[in-house]
Amino acid sequence: MAKQTRSFTCSACGAAHTRWAGKCDACGGWNTIVEEAPLSAGPKPTAKGRTIPISDLATEEAPPPRASSGIGELDRVLGGGLVPASAILVGGDPGIGKSTLLLQATASFARNGLKCLYISGEEAAAQVRMRAQRLGLAQAPVGLGAETNLRDILTTLDAERPDLAVIDSIQTMWLDNVESAPGSVSQVRAAAHELVTFAKRRGVAVVIVGHVTKEGAIAGPRVLEHMVDTVLYFEGERGHQFRILRAVKNRFGPADEIGVFEMTGDGLSEVLNPSALFLSDREAATPGSAVFAGIEGTRPVLTEIQALVAPSNLGTPRRTVVGLDSGRLSTILAVLEARCGIPFAGLDVFLNVAGGMKVTEPAADLAVAAALLSAREDVAIPPDMVLFGEISLSGALRPVGQTENRLKEAAKLGFSQATLPARSKSGQAEGMRLREMADLTAFVGEMFGAG
Repeated sequence: MAKQTRSFTCSACGAAHTRWAGKCDACGGWNTIVEEAPLSAGPKPTAKGRTIPISDLATEEAPPPRASSGIGELDRVLGGGLVPASAILVGGDPGIGKSTLLLQATASFARNGLKCLYISGEEAAAQVRMRAQRLGLAQAPVGLGAETNLRDILTTLDAERPDLAVIDSIQTMWLDNVESAPGSVSQVRAAAHELVTFAKRRGVAVVIVGHVTKEGAIAGPRVLEHMVDTVLYFEGERGHQFRILRAVKNRFGPADEIGVFEMTGDGLSEVLNPSALFLSDREAATPGSAVFAGIEGTRPVLTEIQALVAPSNLGTPRRTVVGLDSGRLSTILAVLEARCGIPFAGLDVFLNVAGGMKVTEPAADLAVAAALLSAREDVAIPPDMVLFGEISLSGALRPVGQTENRLKEAAKLGFSQATLPARSKSGQAEGMRLREMADLTAFVGEMFGAG
């Protein structure tokens, strides 16, 4: 008999190794390498498969049917509703509200006529019922089960034939033919494969909850995100009541779409106008504050960027950033010093995006620079002004996409002027006074003097 090859995998990053070692060479983790059960060798080379149907690119197919949950923000993130036979992965920090949101969504789908099952591997059925009573969902026609054996779960799903099944969470599931502990790389990968295969074969939409690592990524092998159709991250800060459901991958809709929710005593309520909510507590004419007109997915969202610049008594001044990329802040500070002659040496810089939002757009560069300069010079930016534009390393301002949508959202919220890069396609900006700037030096000279 041929000798079976042993395989070892890092439980932190999923890297494969030929033998066990105390340290993973890929991620540097200690005592994370575990032995995996051998995989099947597959069909024999002599076995002949069946031919698959082939069609051309011009073949037209009807768009997949969608089921609405009745929760507008959730439907927006899903691309318009729930698609049958889709596999959805939802990740987020512990206690952020994943189970609360999914229980509300499951109850809403059930009330709209779908047959729904909620399988909990982390909590007992009594705990889920207590949450349902607190949220006023006790009368919703949702089937509830508490189990971690995936073989029993799949047998139950095959017998019940639901339209939607929620699995909370994938790290607690285990297969009896995989010789490793629940939550290991082998178990997570095998369990996800079984669930996704079942969803496609039986036409059942499956929502899988996944834990996240301390870096914020979904725990387990990276292949987990490639296997599913949609990956959603539930974001938010414990100190804020706002929660953001962000689609980072969606085969049935736009990626980077967001849905905004507010955590209340009765659960999560959707926020229909996020821009007005994020700007509701904004003080008028405050130095260090700038309003950025951004785009999240397909919707324009206005957020406030706050900066504080203070003398430092440390050898290396502090650079503290919340809600933005710290590397981007360093780049903007370097451009301000090299191209505009405005130094920040010896000054502590604190930057924050109000409301717990996370901004990844390069279009926020101009608003960040404006907030920094406003804080440094102690000069307030006009409260009725929005800013957006990308700053290049040469100090030039580059136009960004969807300028017209940004301006429309700003005008709808009462803003009357905007600062943006020259050559931007602004369209019909009715009632908006536009200040077009070619480079950062011109912006500094007009807004804050010669520096």
